[in-house]
Amino acid sequence: MNDISTSRLDMLHFARRIAVQQVEQIDRWIATEERREAERRHGEQTRPPAPDWLIEMGLGGRDPVYIHIGGCHMAGKRSRGVDRNQALRAVTEGIDACPHCRPDTELRVLD
Repeated sequence: MNDISTSRLDMLHFARRIAVQQVEQIDRWIATEERREAERRHGEQTRPPAPDWLIEMGLGGRDPVYIHIGGCHMAGKRSRGVDRNQALRAVTEGIDACPHCRPDTELRVLD
């Protein structure tokens, strides 16, 4: 039959090696998560402030479509930050103000 005789002590040593490997794997996972968390915090601390005004460009990327207040939830991915003077000039030149955040009101531009 089976002549291999494994002692109880050998099985316990084997189980210990497996447990140590598992703890080492968990320690690596913890170190990776701590590194990611530190990178996330660093990114948040060094992120430039959100712009006060945004100009949203059209699909072609050349023609402005809307002016938004910075942080407007309706501003699309094709938006770029501008300063107050550029936003004011864009509104007075006929670029539509976002109907949600109403930057024309904030800029005190009357129709």
